[in-house]
Amino acid sequence: MINKRGQVTIFIIIAIVIVVAVVGYFALRGNLFTGGLPANMQPIEETLKSCLENYVMAGADVLGSQGGYIYLPDFEPGSSYMPFSSQLEFMGSAIPYWYYVSGNNIQKEQVPSKSDMENQLEQFVEEKVRNCVFDSYHEQGFEIVLGEPKASAIIGGSDIQLVLNMNMEITKGDTLKGTSDVGKVKKHSVEVNSKLGKLYDSAKKIYAYEQKNLFLEEYAVDTLRLYAPVDGVEISCSPKTWIAEEVFDELQEGIEANTMALKTEGKSDDYFVVDVDVGEDVRFLNSRDWTYNVEVDNDGAVLISNPVGNQPGLGILGFCYVPYHYVYNLGYPVLAQVSDGDELFQFPMAVVVRGNKPREALKASAVDLGIPELCKYKNTLIDVDVRDSWGDNVDAQISFECSGTKCNIGETENGNLKAEFPQCVNGYVLARAEGYQDAKYLYPEITSGSVNILMNKVYDVDVDLKLDGQNFGKTAMVSFVSDRGSSSIVYPEQKTVKLAEGDYEISVYIYDEGNIELGSLVTEQCTDIPRSGIGGILGFTKKKCFDVEIPEQIISNLLVGGGKQNYYLLESELETSNVVEIDSTSLEKPKTIDDLQTNYIVFDSKGLEVYFR
Repeated sequence: MINKRGQVTIFIIIAIVIVVAVVGYFALRGNLFTGGLPANMQPIEETLKSCLENYVMAGADVLGSQGGYIYLPDFEPGSSYMPFSSQLEFMGSAIPYWYYVSGNNIQKEQVPSKSDMENQLEQFVEEKVRNCVFDSYHEQGFEIVLGEPKASAIIGGSDIQLVLNMNMEITKGDTLKGTSDVGKVKKHSVEVNSKLGKLYDSAKKIYAYEQKNLFLEEYAVDTLRLYAPVDGVEISCSPKTWIAEEVFDELQEGIEANTMALKTEGKSDDYFVVDVDVGEDVRFLNSRDWTYNVEVDNDGAVLISNPVGNQPGLGILGFCYVPYHYVYNLGYPVLAQVSDGDELFQFPMAVVVRGNKPREALKASAVDLGIPELCKYKNTLIDVDVRDSWGDNVDAQISFECSGTKCNIGETENGNLKAEFPQCVNGYVLARAEGYQDAKYLYPEITSGSVNILMNKVYDVDVDLKLDGQNFGKTAMVSFVSDRGSSSIVYPEQKTVKLAEGDYEISVYIYDEGNIELGSLVTEQCTDIPRSGIGGILGFTKKKCFDVEIPEQIISNLLVGGGKQNYYLLESELETSNVVEIDSTSLEKPKTIDDLQTNYIVFDSKGLEVYFR
């Protein structure tokens, strides 16, 4: 009996184990297999992971192509003073500048941290995961319910790890009859091969090197001096002229070519090698089609430098020379691209040159770019009204100038602007508008008041130049100079001049090819220098002379005609006329330097016949 009872006990225990095992199987089968799902539901989890991997890669591509951003920061437009906006348009996409200058002349940075990039990638995946497609499983009778997603991403040097906490419940069968299969998974992890983090680190190195050393600005200054007239002296007895538009075009072409020649690998003595240590391929891009800010301190569309040595009384020099000095402001974008294989990270930076010199290095975010002290304190309310000669409102850019300092104020709306101005006695309110001549108004007070500014409309007028009554087609320089500005052209390359109502001095210089040879010349020049010893202390001086050697020169452009004429131009003439005919008289073609000097003396007494038709 004891043995039989023991056998029964064993059978009961075995039965209990079998029942528990069966119940446990059906109760826990949703968590027994890989991913916590039964075998027939595992492909659904794999499909979700594959979808997550695709979205992680897509997000990484966007981060790399948009300077570390998926969701762009707020757009900030530029202005006529500083045309940069906060984003660079490239290949149909907007890329936030990592460094730029705002429309009100404030330096700003938009460099995302790696944590910012991870947060944006997490948000991107959370928004996109519900777009994952499970249609083929729905057709097989599976029901899939997704809960609220919460992603966590880590961007490494060679991979991106993403964990998505999201309840996914899968059922198949009839739940009411108890014949359905149910599976649940909460945590979904993927790892994607990506060099985004490594590329970002290299991009940060390049950006830090630029902010510390301003190497892009240094290359910009070199390019400016190579492709544009900046400082110099040329041996010539004729004025030197450059057409500003052609100078700007050539400068932009040079900037584009030289920027694209920059590299981070090569011999240390290679001019175009940038000394920053990164292991990836680096390119620097610029395009003439991007936003440019090119200005030169000059009145009119032609840069003109007049000779010294051919004026009355300077014949003792024995030669002529043309000194020139032009001051430029320059701004343009550069897009830096760091790549490894098919992966890319790119970000734009603004390059800024002011007064022929690089900007100052940025020490902090959102700092002032040299705003003058006067412009910081605007506490005088002035009502500005801008109209044209017919009384119509003009929308113009308003600035304020006093004691050599210029402050940007704002833009009129329907011809009117009420704004705070700096306090300064005898300052000028300046107005600038497209299609109108710049205007200014003297404001002598430091109290609130109003200003009415009249702007003259600018008209395009064709120039028809004659010499002794005959059509002239050789080289000439034609200038219209008034107290409100000037406009010059090099004829016949340019035949259209922009004019507004005003009192002008019209001058025409007509040149012909020639060949006046001047041999080398040695002249003695003397100057007083302090005596040595006690005599120098007492202020006594002695004469010190030295020889100056003037090299041989050939004068090829000779003044052979022209003259000057004062003319008050009415707007009614400009409205009804589109051609100005200028007739000048000829001078005898010079054969010697003395003849050339004589022509310049006679030139001042020559008049012009001017007709508008």
